[in-house]
Amino acid sequence: MAATIDTEAFDRATDGLLQFMTRQQAEALVQYRGDQTLRSRIDALAERNTEGELTEAEQAEYAGYVRANKFIATLQAKARKLLANG
Repeated sequence: MAATIDTEAFDRATDGLLQFMTRQQAEALVQYRGDQTLRSRIDALAERNTEGELTEAEQAEYAGYVRANKFIATLQAKARKLLANG
């Protein structure tokens, strides 16, 4: 079973990252979507995952992308917070 995290603790621990980000960097981070090759690979794995057709190696690769996506989404949320606060 995957461990759950205390999101308030996670936020407290990572909010300090905002001090290293300029407004321009925050805007670029919010716009980040990965390149087309990466997005295509993730989409292909997601589709095959839905169909239950991933190999063990592909499952591990897809899990890595899912984890990275969650981390990037968190950083983007923090960047939006920085931009909203001026």
